[in-house]
Amino acid sequence: MESQEIAPLYFEQVENFQRYKKIKRIKNSLIGFSFLLPSILLFGIFIFYPLIKTIYLSFYLTNPAGETTLFVGIENYTRLFQSPLFLQSLKSTGLFVLYTVPGTILFGFILAILANEKLKGIGIFRTLFSSTMGISVAASSVFWIFLFNPTNGYLNKIVHLFGGTDIGWLTDPKWALISVAVSTIWMNSGFTFLIILGGLQSIDTQLYESANVEGAGYFYQLRRITVPMLSPTLFFIFTVSIINAFQTFGQIDMLTKGGPSNETNLLVYSIYREAFVNYQYGSGSAQAVILFILILVITACQFKFNERKVHYQ
Repeated sequence: MESQEIAPLYFEQVENFQRYKKIKRIKNSLIGFSFLLPSILLFGIFIFYPLIKTIYLSFYLTNPAGETTLFVGIENYTRLFQSPLFLQSLKSTGLFVLYTVPGTILFGFILAILANEKLKGIGIFRTLFSSTMGISVAASSVFWIFLFNPTNGYLNKIVHLFGGTDIGWLTDPKWALISVAVSTIWMNSGFTFLIILGGLQSIDTQLYESANVEGAGYFYQLRRITVPMLSPTLFFIFTVSIINAFQTFGQIDMLTKGGPSNETNLLVYSIYREAFVNYQYGSGSAQAVILFILILVITACQFKFNERKVHYQ
């Protein structure tokens, strides 16, 4: 009889305990969700909704007010890949990425190596090297406009010293994209320099001390110790630099307006011009989706193939 009385009480206690655990789990989930809610709202309003809206508009023709008028499916995409202007934009963007990403990383790496030396007053040079981070794209572009000026610019004055003739840095199709790339490398060098310098200073100095004892030279240490130990930092910089290069807009708008002959009409500027100048929101949205897919694929390839070469210890 006693066991028959105890069994229902036991099962009731187990059921109550499971109910308590379930209520507590729901309560903890609600508390966690309440902390995430502000971020979810911000991401939803400023990232996910614009992304979904862009994909939606890319399948339609729109009027100047941005309202959809006719569903055309993938016609906006097929029309783009048949457009010489868009193909030129893709080519220019690819070349711009090839110019700026290696140039930015190499320039920042050299500056960081120099600034990592333990010399008196090196802090002044570190401040100078990182100063471009505090300058806006607009202000930097104005500075480079003066340098590139075909008549009074300092770059052409240097060319004259070596017996050369005036170069249209921003007006000659052969030089415009390179000129914008050079200015972009300078603008991005401060951020790259700081990140790489932080990576250099995190490397264990005992590795260099052991190498010195073994008689290893400076460049051997650079190749066998510095670069491998810096690989996580370089991987991060490489990925971020590619994304930033694809998203370049400000200096194009300030320096060249996409010219001359559309040589500097990069994808983001092409999207801006198509959507907000020509009011072709469907075509502009299709270009934005293509840009998103390009960045997504390239970033995925980075993590798939290049991360294998990264040493995290």
